[in-house]
Amino acid sequence: MSGYQLVEHEKPFRYDEDGLHVTRTSAWSGPGCHIGCGVLLYADDDGKLVKVEGDPENPFNKGRLCNRCLALPEVVYNPDRITTPLVRDRARRGEDAWEQASWAEAIDLIYERFTAIKERYGAWSIPFVQGTGRDIAPWITRLAWSFGSPNYLFFMSGMACYLPRVAGCAATTGSFWVGDFSQQFPDRYDNPAWTPPAYVMVWGNNPLVANSDGFYGHWMVDVMRRGSKLIVVDPRLTWLAYRAEHWLQIRPGTDAALALGMIDVIVKEGLFDADFVERWCYGFDELAAAAAAYPVEKASEITWIPAEKIVAAARAWATAGTGVLQWGLAVDTTKESLPAAQAIGALWQICGYCEKPGCMIVPPEILAYSGGFGRELVTEEMDARRIGLDKYALLKFGFQVASSDEVMKALETGEPYELHGAWLQTTNFLACTATDPDRTLEAWRKLDFTVVVDLFMTPTAMALADVFLPACTYAERNGIRVGDGAQRGETINKAVSVGQCKPDAQIALEMGKRFNPDAWPWNSLEDMLSHILECTGRSFEELQEIAPAYLPFEYGRHEKGLLRPDGQVGFNTQTGRIELWSTFYHAAGLNPVPYFEEPAESPLSTPEQFVRYPFVLTTGARNWFMFHSEHRQVPHLRAGRPNPVVEMHPKAAAELGVHDGEWVWLENERGRCKRVVECTEGIGEHVLMADHGWWMPELPGGEEDGLYGVFELNVNKLLPSYAPGKSGFGANYKAVLCRVRKVEDGE
Repeated sequence: MSGYQLVEHEKPFRYDEDGLHVTRTSAWSGPGCHIGCGVLLYADDDGKLVKVEGDPENPFNKGRLCNRCLALPEVVYNPDRITTPLVRDRARRGEDAWEQASWAEAIDLIYERFTAIKERYGAWSIPFVQGTGRDIAPWITRLAWSFGSPNYLFFMSGMACYLPRVAGCAATTGSFWVGDFSQQFPDRYDNPAWTPPAYVMVWGNNPLVANSDGFYGHWMVDVMRRGSKLIVVDPRLTWLAYRAEHWLQIRPGTDAALALGMIDVIVKEGLFDADFVERWCYGFDELAAAAAAYPVEKASEITWIPAEKIVAAARAWATAGTGVLQWGLAVDTTKESLPAAQAIGALWQICGYCEKPGCMIVPPEILAYSGGFGRELVTEEMDARRIGLDKYALLKFGFQVASSDEVMKALETGEPYELHGAWLQTTNFLACTATDPDRTLEAWRKLDFTVVVDLFMTPTAMALADVFLPACTYAERNGIRVGDGAQRGETINKAVSVGQCKPDAQIALEMGKRFNPDAWPWNSLEDMLSHILECTGRSFEELQEIAPAYLPFEYGRHEKGLLRPDGQVGFNTQTGRIELWSTFYHAAGLNPVPYFEEPAESPLSTPEQFVRYPFVLTTGARNWFMFHSEHRQVPHLRAGRPNPVVEMHPKAAAELGVHDGEWVWLENERGRCKRVVECTEGIGEHVLMADHGWWMPELPGGEEDGLYGVFELNVNKLLPSYAPGKSGFGANYKAVLCRVRKVEDGE
């Protein structure tokens, strides 16, 4: 394993002093978040998982775990868990009318029905849809492409989760970037090459609770203890915002205006890194002109942040010498998310916080899962059928996804062609990501045949599935932790078995071998994993013994020709520089410099509507107990978040005559949903934050009974219906207007 750095640790499988079998593994599968903490799983002699602990020998999380990992046994053995394949007559969709089937029967049925649809309508008439990232993307992309369908997607309007930030970075720098928290070194903070960032700018993210990009939230505390200061951009007073040197309490949906205002301060006061800009940036004058349209007074008026706070934060950031940006989903879930991401990214780019210790770095990855696995299977003829390619030019520039919004139109209109089947894997979009869930359900139920792969019966599965395939948790499977900003090769190691559940990757492998055996030449899951790991010089089984293995890393790679495939110095862009004026966007017919666009409804754009609906509603903030729409049936976690919450300022609540713990309706002209009031002075008087992803497994599941209450509880009923940004990326999940009304008796 030349060049790879290894961590000395105990064997992955051993017994502890109590005689329990201990398995070292990585938590990078359902249920739970993206980041893949090192965990120890303890099983008794009967092969039952009895407890979970953090792995103190894993440099990633150093033994620390959140309560979602600690509650894993309650997921593995949950009485609601589906542990055998289920089938149902299409005529009885929406009813709890399932029959058990063997895996062979289920796979035969899927093969027969998908093949019939393919022969009659074309493989492109079956979309393959994933939910939250983790390790699903490599397997579902290869399954879709080997079947012959170019229509792989994450079903969320504007693909407004992670991909806008990835697209924005690729379009301007040629790479994806993460903050340098020493995660690329096995000796972490003791590595002599690393220094802590002077400032961490946390933008639209609460990383202590949940995050992607391979970032572990408690690293924030680690670097704060080592002297790092914080700038936090958030409409809510989070724990990090409370401890920040600069808290910018932004009006939701105005991120681009704030970033441009800060850039204008930095440029006009000459605080940018002139040498770095001269040598390594393209289009600085054009960026400066775009930012000049947002002097700090204007930015203040738009964002509701006092001008002096914007100036102070901009000066502190630009003069710090080093800094990292830790951004999150809030950037993606605005309609014009790409220009917002471009503007925010420019804040570290013009300051030269690039490829230096304590700055932004390009993470080395074994497999960048955002790009899928098996692109060589996508032919030009296949790709020409990808839905949305004709409307959104950016999709032609390396982003191998179909447009969720155009897929919705195809379902409803049959244009550009009819869709007839679907493969839905770890996605519960009716409860979680779909705007206008009523419209969504009506469209997706038209399909002839739908397969769902998941851990639990969800509202989406109950409403739409003809076949349900039970997936494994990370305790029950072998796998690898790669991609998503990861700097290490790590294995997921099976500790226990539950029913007939299978790993997501195994399910894809078995189905893929039936559809297209040449594209799936491996005899086992472990063989396939070893193929992916060939670059390490080790097989999966060998890596199990030594993981985590850290990939080679050095700073200043743009000066050494290590960020471009041609070996030239610079960045992997057309100009070889960071493109503040993007040739990529220009070629796609988009504005090459960042801009701000006021949300379609807001206190400024629709003041008369703001009188009727006097709150700006933001959604989707994470909490300690749930991850998106998961964990609703886990006792210890549900006890911490028994009901969907709306946070509001005490003064606003008093004016409406509502109080803590009271049920209310959030309403606007599109719909309504129920929430429980939680009063906090950490939010503005005209801003609300509502939980997302809510449903209640204890309620009746049949469609006539409300699909586990999803249509009463779904905050997405208040959102604009499939209205993405100009690029096709981004949608407004974060800034709509609404009002609050008490739930009356009988409602």
